[in-house]
Amino acid sequence: MSRDILLLVEALSREKNVAKDTVFLALELALASATKKRFKDEVDVRVEIDRESGDYNAFRRWTVVPDEEHEEPAHQIAITDALAEDVEAKVGDVHEEPLEAEEFGRIGAQAAKQVILQKIRDAEREQILNDFLERGESLVTGTVKRAERGNLIVESGRVEALLPRDQLIPKENLRVSDRVRAYIQKIDRQARGPQLILSRVAPEFLVKLFELEVPEIEEGLLEIRAAARDPGLRAKIAVKSNDPRVDPVGTCVGMRGSRVQAVTQELAGERVDIILWSADAAQFVINALAPAEVSSIVVDEERRSMDVVVEEDQLALAIGKGGQNVRLASELTGWQLNIMTVEQREQKSVEETTGLRALFMEKLDVDEEVAEILVQEGFTSLDEVAYVPLNEMLEIDAFDEETVNELRRRARNALLTEAIQSEEKVEHAAEDLQVMDGMDNETARVLAAKGITTMDALADLDTEELTEMTGMDADRASKLIMTARAPWFKESQASA
Repeated sequence: MSRDILLLVEALSREKNVAKDTVFLALELALASATKKRFKDEVDVRVEIDRESGDYNAFRRWTVVPDEEHEEPAHQIAITDALAEDVEAKVGDVHEEPLEAEEFGRIGAQAAKQVILQKIRDAEREQILNDFLERGESLVTGTVKRAERGNLIVESGRVEALLPRDQLIPKENLRVSDRVRAYIQKIDRQARGPQLILSRVAPEFLVKLFELEVPEIEEGLLEIRAAARDPGLRAKIAVKSNDPRVDPVGTCVGMRGSRVQAVTQELAGERVDIILWSADAAQFVINALAPAEVSSIVVDEERRSMDVVVEEDQLALAIGKGGQNVRLASELTGWQLNIMTVEQREQKSVEETTGLRALFMEKLDVDEEVAEILVQEGFTSLDEVAYVPLNEMLEIDAFDEETVNELRRRARNALLTEAIQSEEKVEHAAEDLQVMDGMDNETARVLAAKGITTMDALADLDTEELTEMTGMDADRASKLIMTARAPWFKESQASA
């Protein structure tokens, strides 16, 4: 049997022009896989082949864990048991015990050969992919080779890539043998099929197309700072010049619109607005909303939003068909934009002033005159009254030092009262979650503070949402969600 192994390795190494060690590793995996089948549970087995003699040995493996964490006997061994076998064992080590290896003849040379050939094919595919990625390309230009359930397989040289249906420009009709260009959205090395995942709807695709058409970008004279798309319909890009002699918008448009038209043609007629980027956020928003004319802007830094005020005749233009213009401008700038007329802004301002005045009168226990002074001086919250620098409040002519100190004291007391009430609400809301298996008090309070106060609300979350909210690992998040959903399954079974 040992000689058979050496002969097989030698033959495959020559036939496939791969290193003998690659064939030995693949054969070790084949023998390990066959040995595992003797066990009912999924166990960890390692096979080691002597490269000179062809003899091989098998070992069963366990991970050493603390006694209290020993939950998976098929894969884990408690530290106490491991120390009984090896006095130098430590938590985290791999504990091995010899096994009787599967006979090579029982597997069959042909079955082993198939495993080895698959490993060799995987190695060849990985090498082809690495050769492609070393060129540092972000775009793939290739031919549609075939369609699979609406997705397209694109062939570029020796590389196959997947262009999913949802990454095609809407109403785009690509067929087998068509030439196509797309952006490499991600690389999935775990996929059995094509590992390059492409996109024709990503904003990055638009950026890369402009880089191809506008050499000044590659030269560093221009930059594309942001991009937003409504694929197949309309897009916006924000450009900045690094050379005062270069007009960024005109350069991207090209002579008689040649450059932007080339991009539009590649994007199935998608109209592209080229916007001048500005470091001033308000000016950037004004540019992004073009061709609409903006009358004024009110910026809310805390909420990262802006009230954009336009004249009545500019309202439809600013919003765009189906809200397209304002939506793209919001994506491009990263600000939430609220479009309103002058009259709507004035009404909103009156409502905000009335609300602030009422807030100060209630929380600070002052009359309307004092509350009005605070509003007129620009105070918008209790925090500002409580913690704005003392010298700034003393500059208010209508207040003396005693009044200022009293207002600050009342504001701080009001904030403390609100914090206590909020904490009590969270504690009460978290009670339903605290009785769950696997739930701790701190996690329950974090969830309650974010509005997740019941098991049903927790059950509605997915694993990614829960990990983002709490910072816990995905495994624990998944278990908590399944625990919360357990009553649903019981009800379903009862109904059945």
